[in-house]
Amino acid sequence: MPLPTPRIFLLGSAALLCFVLAGCGKDEDEARKGTAPATPALTVTTARPATASLPLKLGANGNVAAWQEAVIGSESGGLRLLEVRVNVGDIVRKGDVLAVFSADTVNADVEQARAAVQEAQANAAEAAANAKRGQDLKSSGAVSEQQATQWATAARTAQARVAAAKATLTQQQLRLKYTRVIAPDGGVISARSATVGAVVGVGTELFRLIRQGRLEWRAELPASDIGRVKPGTRVRVKGANGSEVVGKVRTVAPTVDPQTRTTLVYVDLPPSLSSNAPLKAGMFAGGEFELGASNALTVPQQAIAVRDGFSYVFRLNPDSRVSQVKIDTGRRLGERIEVVKGLAPEAQIVVTGAGFLNDGDLVRQVADPARNAPAAPAAPAKVAAR
Repeated sequence: MPLPTPRIFLLGSAALLCFVLAGCGKDEDEARKGTAPATPALTVTTARPATASLPLKLGANGNVAAWQEAVIGSESGGLRLLEVRVNVGDIVRKGDVLAVFSADTVNADVEQARAAVQEAQANAAEAAANAKRGQDLKSSGAVSEQQATQWATAARTAQARVAAAKATLTQQQLRLKYTRVIAPDGGVISARSATVGAVVGVGTELFRLIRQGRLEWRAELPASDIGRVKPGTRVRVKGANGSEVVGKVRTVAPTVDPQTRTTLVYVDLPPSLSSNAPLKAGMFAGGEFELGASNALTVPQQAIAVRDGFSYVFRLNPDSRVSQVKIDTGRRLGERIEVVKGLAPEAQIVVTGAGFLNDGDLVRQVADPARNAPAAPAAPAKVAAR
């Protein structure tokens, strides 16, 4: 059998060498690909939940109303209104004159009643003298017993007429007094229906007065929350312009509305006579009852990611990967938010960059620069001159 030529042998060896080298290169690439470390998706800072004391508050809505609104009416009938001295919004004190009625006819009636008193007094004096004279003559037998009794009766009747005349005079003097409408208490005029020149009857409303300028907030609370509110509880009521007024619970209504199943809570607001007061009668306002404080598990607001209407945090695992954890949030204190449910107190959660992560991402943890910032160097001390 003839031996192969050297050319054919060389070609076979070269092909075998290329196959071996290709196989070795492939194995090396596969090995390099399997052992190469994964790249972190994000550099983050972490923190653990902290326990903080958070205030307990109970929100409610309601109407602002006058503590007491006095209705000031006319006590004299058939008189013409001569002068109106106040208007809506004016601040008055107790005893101030609000309006004046014409007193011409009342003055005439007073003079007539005074004259009637004088006449009755004169008749009473004459009757008393006759009665005394009758008693003297009766002892001497000059007049009969019947005549003396008649004179004594006439004297007593005359005294009664004097008392009646004085009562009429007092009545007319009261009518004269009522021609001046007086403020029964200090406060703010909230309504005015008095018109100059009008002839009004007895009891006609002329003004409305918010007594002492005091207002109250009538908060509506569900029946289930009545037991949480006590008299004296502090309340923050927010006005329409955003300003807050601090008040106190005066009382809780003893009944529940059968239609709405709510109860009114009466909150005393500080008196304010200024026209620029943040709360006015008739406003609808919201407020919060301060019920104390309680300890709660909190996390930084930056650590919470809101997705599809739910709140999540990302827990850092020992393998440097994160797990998305659904939580229920509650109260807020500054930049920290209460976690009601879903998070363990010892969990380590992502703070910076939480909004850019997904479940299972690999992250690189670094120290928080805000926490580990070096202290500012102390200023060099000045050497005293010698």
